[in-house]
Amino acid sequence: MRVVEIGSGEKIRFRFDGVGYTARSGDTVASALLAAGVRIVARSFKYHRPRGVLTAGSEEPNALITVGRGAGAEPNVRATVQEVYDGLEVFSQSSWPSLRFDAMAINDLAAPFLGAGFYYKTFMWPRAFWEKVYEPVIRRAAGLGRLSGKHNPDTYDRAFAFCDLLVVGSGPSGLMAARVAADAGLDVIVCDEDSRMGGRMLAEVEDVGGIPAADWAAREVARLATMPNVRLMKRTTVTGAYDGGVFGALERVTHHVPRSAAPLECFWRITARRTVLAAGALERPIAFENNDRLGIMMAGAVRAYLNRWGIAAGKSVAVFGNNDDAHRTARDLHAAGVKVAALIDSRADAAVGDVPYPVHLGAQVCGSSGRGALRSVRVRNASGEITIAADCLAMSGGWNPTVHLTCHMNGRPEWREEIAAFVPVTGMIPNLEAAGACNGAFSTAACLAQGAAAAGRVIEALGGEAAVELPAAEDAPYRIAPLWAVAGKGRAWLDFQNDVSVKDVKQAAAENFRSVEHMKRYTTQGMATDQGKNSNVAALAVLADATGRGIPETGVTTFRPPYSPVAIAAMGAGAQGKGFAPQRFTTSQKRSVEMGAPMIEAGLWYRPSYFPREGETIWRHSCDREVGYVRRTVGVCDVSTLGKIDIQGPDAGNLLDFVYTGMFSTLKEGRVRYGLMLREDGTVMDDGTCARMGAEHFVMTTTTAAAGDVMRHLEFVTQMLHPEWVVAFTSVTEHWAQFAVAGPKSRELLNGLLDAPVDNQSWPFMACGEIGVMGVAGRLFRISFSGEHAYEVAVPARFGAGLFAELVARAEALGGGAYGMEALNVLRIEKGHITHSEIHGRVTAFDVGMARMISPKKDCVGKVLAGREGLVDPARPRLVGLRPVGAVQQLSAGAHIFNTDAAHVHAQDQGYVTSVCFSPDVGTMIGLGFVKNGPERMGERVVVRDHMRDLTVEVEICSPLFVDPEGGRVRG
Repeated sequence: MRVVEIGSGEKIRFRFDGVGYTARSGDTVASALLAAGVRIVARSFKYHRPRGVLTAGSEEPNALITVGRGAGAEPNVRATVQEVYDGLEVFSQSSWPSLRFDAMAINDLAAPFLGAGFYYKTFMWPRAFWEKVYEPVIRRAAGLGRLSGKHNPDTYDRAFAFCDLLVVGSGPSGLMAARVAADAGLDVIVCDEDSRMGGRMLAEVEDVGGIPAADWAAREVARLATMPNVRLMKRTTVTGAYDGGVFGALERVTHHVPRSAAPLECFWRITARRTVLAAGALERPIAFENNDRLGIMMAGAVRAYLNRWGIAAGKSVAVFGNNDDAHRTARDLHAAGVKVAALIDSRADAAVGDVPYPVHLGAQVCGSSGRGALRSVRVRNASGEITIAADCLAMSGGWNPTVHLTCHMNGRPEWREEIAAFVPVTGMIPNLEAAGACNGAFSTAACLAQGAAAAGRVIEALGGEAAVELPAAEDAPYRIAPLWAVAGKGRAWLDFQNDVSVKDVKQAAAENFRSVEHMKRYTTQGMATDQGKNSNVAALAVLADATGRGIPETGVTTFRPPYSPVAIAAMGAGAQGKGFAPQRFTTSQKRSVEMGAPMIEAGLWYRPSYFPREGETIWRHSCDREVGYVRRTVGVCDVSTLGKIDIQGPDAGNLLDFVYTGMFSTLKEGRVRYGLMLREDGTVMDDGTCARMGAEHFVMTTTTAAAGDVMRHLEFVTQMLHPEWVVAFTSVTEHWAQFAVAGPKSRELLNGLLDAPVDNQSWPFMACGEIGVMGVAGRLFRISFSGEHAYEVAVPARFGAGLFAELVARAEALGGGAYGMEALNVLRIEKGHITHSEIHGRVTAFDVGMARMISPKKDCVGKVLAGREGLVDPARPRLVGLRPVGAVQQLSAGAHIFNTDAAHVHAQDQGYVTSVCFSPDVGTMIGLGFVKNGPERMGERVVVRDHMRDLTVEVEICSPLFVDPEGGRVRG
């Protein structure tokens, strides 16, 4: 019920399970339902026990709802986070046919048979039942909310931000850190998952700086909002910490208003020089018999609903705790006129003072009763048991610092005995400091001091000076005596969403699942949407007791991102309805589409397949014409999609020598060299070119498909194998638009564009350098993928569209034009150039005829294993060319090769075809493939058999160099 009107009092109508309710501006679904007297909100996962609101924040395990209906329905939204707006419609979930009468609640009656690990034990026999009975039943029962199965109509966005200091959380520590840093001139971003900034100060009755804490927070937020170097991001949850000071953050953009064209959510990638984690702490429950009954809540949440929303969680409230903080809930309830049925403290020596409500020291709540919702609690003390009537129980087992983000890079927190909780260890995340309650400081004054001190250290590290003036605030000590579970016969719940009890954890220990990670998986504790935020520490404490170990020795489970659930649609913003695969477009995309080119995927990029002309009825007509451009006049192709990695530093040459099979440290400036890269197992990883632009500056080119793999490979080598090397590299693939200009007239075309013309002497084959392109600083590489006289010209990406249009226009004036992927494939097959059709992860340098490229003068990744006897066996399938015998015949990639007199069975397999095309110059189909003893079988006839297409063709094994085998054109 609402006992105090807070805020504007504006009335809002919303519906829950089809029933209309009235809320106030600023309400969440949870607060509005509590005000309306609604106790049951959801059902638990395993036993379908009735569940009500437990907390007031994103850690809520119980009150999960579905927002909206139809295609836009969003399941598993926490009612404690979802803000109410006019017309909002929400539904309960995990129940049938209704929330109050759930047929699946029969599981609770079968609880003795559904203990920890029951699925391992009971579903193994009879064996035939698994597919026909067990699995179908489990699949129908599994899951929480349900998706509609329709296309999601909502839109999502992504964004990037950079700052000197990222502050995670806007409680006293966060606001103080932000204020000190902002006053020192740092660029500051403050993220908070709540709709209002202020953290616990919004839920407490105390003063900060001589004014109410909530007012002080509002004043600080207003001041920060006026500063140009501060960005305040409310409704934004920092979900994960990653390398290089990068953090993922989810902003709930329009969850609090009716659906519109605006994005529902935005996923941010924030890069920060320094970070202050001020994420606060989460209150933990105490396990006792039937501690999940409707009306049993966290004491801090009861206080929050009262002081922030003006809502009493019950008419007669009992408070049960093992720490001084629980006493604040009793005091605030009494001050607001709510009956406090009793204050129950498990500590016999707790200091209470003169209070006007019953106090029971050295006592424990050992059970609850009530049909549907709480009616009374049983309290056990030294004299026995008594029953206390109450319709709400506020429990507090202490506070757990929110250490999750500090563990996202494999860090482990340490146990602090005096607060009976885990706290972060310095250095768990580089350049991140924890401050306030998430660092084990539980008084407002201590939080303010730690926030200011953390900001001061950041300012000093960045070369500034800090000025700090702390406001006066509450500084009471935090006293606690650990109590995890109250002994009793009935089920005492730890994980409220997955229905894991104290008995389950003890059973796991008895069955030798003594590791906290094993216990977690055996019982499913902490594996629900709340990730065990309420239950993890209590569960491992119970496990520690059951195994005779201390809590530090028992350890903690691994916290992984995201901190709270994130929709896949948010992480894949922009790719919805497209399989969430990233779509990457070149600068020539628009012009290519205007020219009628069908666009095809190539390594996540979209590239033109061919450029049709009037009168061309099939794609082959266009392809043959485009091949002719390159062979006889000039063709233009966008090759921007090739991976480009800029490598600089004193050890750049050492790095290239180590990852390539050949020597690159001896490469002269202004020259390009072709390179082959091996995996650690000796097989070919990628090929490409590397250009030396300066003494310590190289530009590596990779294939389109392997750009990401090569980048990860370089990071692995420099971080794990040679961290002593002084070298930096970054992907610049999107920074440069790059175009191949190939054919006999390529130099003529380029010299009409370049600020300084080139010739065969000043710019020989495999030369490179900086050059002006119509007044724009660009780069020129004389390299060829087609085997013709060719160049690749690169300009900053913003000039790409203009340059492509100019190149095509000039090529057409010379009798040439643009060519696409189909022609590019023909050109490279005619020259025997390999791509990932050939280097598919199972071939070696020896297989592709490049064994001599493995330098004997140095080591490289994969060198030793590439020399294994089996990998240099001449009988291995090796690269060859394939030409049909007789009249033009069809070839197909993927077909297998057999001797002419052999059966077409696996045992007789001689190899396979990797690439095929029709060659206008050769006048027939040609192909590349791998044949056992291939180079020694030139001129031999074999049979290509494609079982899937029912195709059989006789071919001749030949050199893979079909056009200009001497290579004179490329150097001419």
